[in-house]
Amino acid sequence: MPHDLFLTAAPLRLARALARTLACVAVGGAALGAAAQDLGQISSEWLQGALSKSAELQTMPLRMEVQVGRLDPRLNLAPCQNVDPYLPSGSKLWGRTRIGLRCVEGAKPWNVFLPVTIQAFGPAWVLTHNVSMGEVLTYDHAMQAEVDWAESPHAIIAMPEDWVGQTAARNLTSGMALRQTMVKAAQILKPGATVKVIAQGGGFMVTGTGRALEGGAAGQNIRVRMDNGRTVTGTVNPQGEVLVAQ
Repeated sequence: MPHDLFLTAAPLRLARALARTLACVAVGGAALGAAAQDLGQISSEWLQGALSKSAELQTMPLRMEVQVGRLDPRLNLAPCQNVDPYLPSGSKLWGRTRIGLRCVEGAKPWNVFLPVTIQAFGPAWVLTHNVSMGEVLTYDHAMQAEVDWAESPHAIIAMPEDWVGQTAARNLTSGMALRQTMVKAAQILKPGATVKVIAQGGGFMVTGTGRALEGGAAGQNIRVRMDNGRTVTGTVNPQGEVLVAQ
């Protein structure tokens, strides 16, 4: 497998892409004072504008697709001259979500929610075979492919340096796209290992040895029982030493 990085795509032309995917918006057979077609157009225009204005999405190499669901066909909404779309509190325009539609100018105010699925297709690393928990990942474990980033709330790992050399945080199945919760830093120190401990402060440095009471990866804090019986807590460095700040 080539060990190249992903090429960064040009900023996505969201308006053009969304104009195609939102051309047909299904709002269902509800008996609406405002025509279903009008609500569909209002929803699609609002979604197109909201996604196009997202600075975060504009910098990502993503191809957006949006599927708008249906309103409950049993609804009987009063006529409305001004429908205001909005993003409900706690929701975001990512994956399976919803938008709100509320009547702000009409004889009888109403508020309904419309299910929406937002897919964001972009480059990722997909496992080519199963990986056991604790196994160290190499380039041979995955291949580049386009996947839906929004299929899961957990962030995609786009760059190989963020997963090559890491260990599987759990059993992983072939076909999975690698996400941040699936990997963790490989342990440098194992429980019971003899380690060098470096204590340093203003103008001094003292070294000693001890036994690791727990395993740890670079950057993690672990406890070490020193040869004199004292227990200290320090940070594991890439060389497998434990640094204790004084």
